[in-house]
Amino acid sequence: MYSTNSTQPLKINHSLRDKGNETSVGDMQDKLAIEYEQKIEEIRQVLQSKGEDDPLECLVLVDAIQRVGMSSFYEQEIETILKLYVSSCSCMYRYYNLHDVSLFFRLLRQHGHCISADVFNNFKGKDGRFRRNLRQDIRGLVELYEAGQLSVEGEHILDEAASFSSHLLRECLPEMDNNLSRMIYWHQRMGKDFKRAGCYGFAQGAICVSRELVQVSKWWNELGLAKTLKLVRNQPLKWYTWLMSTLIDDFSLSLQRVELTKSIAFVYLIDDIFDVVGTLDELTIFTEAVNKWDYSAVDMLPDYMKMCYQALLDTTNAIGLEIYKMHGHYPIDSLKTSWASLCNAFLVEAKWLASGDLPTADKYLENGKVTTGAYVVLVHLFFLLGLGKEGAIHLNNVSPLVSNVATILRLSDDLGSAKVCI
Repeated sequence: MYSTNSTQPLKINHSLRDKGNETSVGDMQDKLAIEYEQKIEEIRQVLQSKGEDDPLECLVLVDAIQRVGMSSFYEQEIETILKLYVSSCSCMYRYYNLHDVSLFFRLLRQHGHCISADVFNNFKGKDGRFRRNLRQDIRGLVELYEAGQLSVEGEHILDEAASFSSHLLRECLPEMDNNLSRMIYWHQRMGKDFKRAGCYGFAQGAICVSRELVQVSKWWNELGLAKTLKLVRNQPLKWYTWLMSTLIDDFSLSLQRVELTKSIAFVYLIDDIFDVVGTLDELTIFTEAVNKWDYSAVDMLPDYMKMCYQALLDTTNAIGLEIYKMHGHYPIDSLKTSWASLCNAFLVEAKWLASGDLPTADKYLENGKVTTGAYVVLVHLFFLLGLGKEGAIHLNNVSPLVSNVATILRLSDDLGSAKVCI
């Protein structure tokens, strides 16, 4: 894989070449890989050469790097550049136009820096509204619209910015160049470098995705659960796509995507066992076994559950070992607690259904947040990314972030089901 550590030379992945290819094709791939490495380093040199004298051009370059999906190669350089301007940006805003200020604001906020939205007050008139003469600055309006997407609750000025720029851009649409919204503001030579490096990087990413899909499909097929449990969903491509679209770094997060796909697969699998396969007594026994998290508990399960239970323990324990290899701690207690909580919540729903005793909306939502599987997946994700140590993540003290994600998933899923029923 390519190294994403910006302090180390980029390593060429010669293994991307298929063994069955002809030598000439392999030589061409090696040549392209070398050229790709050279382009990466050329861009790095340009990025490092930009100093305090030209902050705007430097940020424009950072923006261009992000737009072609190459930012993972320059994380340290980008952070150094942004930190350089965070302390002085408040006074710099007075000297730049709408495009420049919006670009400053967006990049700094995207990278987690605390930047006040009040900087956009400079573009308002005496009536407190954005000035209509900004209609002429199409590039600025595009940047203002993108900046407006980064508002947090209560930042009305960014809501106004998004609405104002969206309205004017629709009015100006006939005047806009077809490629304006995707424009990379950089000089012609570097533009070609970005294009060539971006195209090759895209091809490498496609190969990476293909290999991960092979790993996921091989694991799922060898598990054999779809053949044993005919009524459960058999959608490994869908489960993988979730991670492909969220963990978007092509190379450095490959293992995380594959391992998290396995966790998502079991969320769907156990959900289907509770919904369409097991009886209430069988589900109660299965939940007890998951809470015990002991291979000896397999003897208490019905035959069709034994393979699923053992595979769940095998897979989760293996993920814990991968986390230990990467980050030096073995968070199996947190991982197994997440699965126990999921099964406990599924069992609560099964009992409601069996008894006909409908819960209140609040009770349903509180339990339903757990049955989304969001807690399971996010707990596994946190540890795979090295964001927590053993004992740092507990479902009894779920952060608002995890709770909010679970709430959105629950309500969104229920809304979809309601539309189908209608």
